[in-house]
Amino acid sequence: MYQPYPGGDQTPPVPSRPAPPRPVRNAVMLMYIGAALSAVSLVVVVVSFHSIETVIRKASTTTLTQAQVHNLAVAAVVIAAVESLIAIGLWLLMAWANKAGKSWGRIVATALFGLNTVLLLLSFARATASISLAFSVLVWLVGLGAIVLLWRKESSQYFTAVSPRP
Repeated sequence: MYQPYPGGDQTPPVPSRPAPPRPVRNAVMLMYIGAALSAVSLVVVVVSFHSIETVIRKASTTTLTQAQVHNLAVAAVVIAAVESLIAIGLWLLMAWANKAGKSWGRIVATALFGLNTVLLLLSFARATASISLAFSVLVWLVGLGAIVLLWRKESSQYFTAVSPRP
């Protein structure tokens, strides 16, 4: 049987990447749930367009024309839709990065969770619908669960083993 010379044209085998531990897999699942909740938020905002118009009309201290109310409602829906699409993209990007063991993914996910915490606290200070606030708290809790799982000992060992060393 012919065996090629060890220094020949064969490439050395690539070391296998360890599978993500359970806490990382669960954190990734929570991130997928966060993306799904953001998608639900997008649908709810678009479907509730007429309710948004009514809220704007009732909250107006000055007399707005029907066209102005409509334009404000359109702007509110577009802004909320863009926010939801960005949130979906970030949830999915963080899920991919953390599942792949990218150490930057865990750091960015933590920073985004901190930003979400600040935005949640600000939403308590402004007038928002109670269902919207409850939904924001639910999304925050999903993020909290993911962050706690990402910083567990097993997760840290995984990120250390998988991430390239400088």
